[in-house]
Amino acid sequence: MINDDYAEAAMDAEFAEDEDIRRAALGFISDAWAEAIANGVDADAVAHAAMFTALADLVAAYGEDAVAKLAEGLTDSKLQGDYTVNRVLQ
Repeated sequence: MINDDYAEAAMDAEFAEDEDIRRAALGFISDAWAEAIANGVDADAVAHAAMFTALADLVAAYGEDAVAKLAEGLTDSKLQGDYTVNRVLQ
């Protein structure tokens, strides 16, 4: 039982660390985005550049097939509101 508790605590710590890393990464991207906009770069151009960079990095890490599967699921995520920043959760 103690080993199970330790394993669960380790998983919780790993998840929290991963969440912190992702939150920090989002902060860096948000800052870069805001800086580009402040320097007169069109928001659509920034969005396209960000998407290209993200997809290129994912392809390099996981391969084209895996990224294609990920992209297939984006429509469902978009329809569910996963990318709507100011949505009301019930």
